[in-house]
Amino acid sequence: MKQENTMTAETSGLHHVTAIGGDPQKNIDFYITGLGLRLVKKTVNFDDPSTYHLYYGDDAGRPGSLMTFFPWKGIRPGRIGAGQSTSTAFSVPAGSIGWWKSHFAGLGVESTVTSENQAEERLSLRDPDGLQLDLVASSIVDPRDPWDSASVPAEFAVRGQHSSVLTVKDPTGTARVLTEELGMSLISEQGNRLRFSAGGSELAGHIVDVIADPKAQTGLTAGGTVHHIAFRVPDQETQQLWREQLAGHGYEVTQILDRQYFTSIYFREPGGVLFEIATDTPGFDIDEPLLELGRSLKLPPWLEPSREAIEHSVIPVRLPAENNPALGDSVRNDSVLNDSVLSDSIHSDTDSTGA
Repeated sequence: MKQENTMTAETSGLHHVTAIGGDPQKNIDFYITGLGLRLVKKTVNFDDPSTYHLYYGDDAGRPGSLMTFFPWKGIRPGRIGAGQSTSTAFSVPAGSIGWWKSHFAGLGVESTVTSENQAEERLSLRDPDGLQLDLVASSIVDPRDPWDSASVPAEFAVRGQHSSVLTVKDPTGTARVLTEELGMSLISEQGNRLRFSAGGSELAGHIVDVIADPKAQTGLTAGGTVHHIAFRVPDQETQQLWREQLAGHGYEVTQILDRQYFTSIYFREPGGVLFEIATDTPGFDIDEPLLELGRSLKLPPWLEPSREAIEHSVIPVRLPAENNPALGDSVRNDSVLNDSVLSDSIHSDTDSTGA
């Protein structure tokens, strides 16, 4: 059964997923050198400037490629469960899962092939804080260009977000929001798993899977869990109209918030998952050149007067050389990480988030 949306405005897909991490250095090492993403912005949590907000994605941090983190060293582990986005999937090319499994094994990261059907091969693993990740090799070609990483050859590299899984006890309200409020369509149903898509296709970056599990334990948002999932909207004018519609339908929606690289509104859908609607513009190159993305700590104008205090409050981190390859050998030699160093970084002091 396919359910069409009843809304005239439609999201064009996933914008980003934001999760909570622990040690920021381990987070950086894993997502740059392990997963082959680029750190496109090193800023702070605007609501708690004592911690970073790290953005990873393709070369420019385009919407749909982004995974972001609030890393608090020493944070207690959370619990993945109902009312959360319980798995985040990245799109990789068909035929690449074997390479990825070998790559992670070399880094000491366990991974499991959980699906080998012709339409969608899937590799499951967890990041250093226990966040559930999947790599999906779909038979539908993902046309997006990858970040040219030194750690992951382009023919195997991540193309961007593939999909997110939401686990809820009752899918009725969640399905209603996805279709009637976000303009997505229900395109397939298999057991307790419903698949929704922006635009009605199964293109990577357009998909949300909803798992109905009335017996699932309620999730606890802390280390190793997703904080929120964000959907794309083209501009602030459309975002404002969307906000008015959601408020008119009884949802508690925030005011439009300036996130410097996009603007956002937030609301919680009936299943408990925190949703964000984020604009595609202005993007991550408004405060540093494309070649230098992620290299320096960037602050919005309203936090610049506190820069000295903020720089003393965040934990110093170093970037693997491949994040900014055009900066020259002198920079690269200070920050290069090989596989053995990365493996030690990922797996040393693994219980620190329980402190």
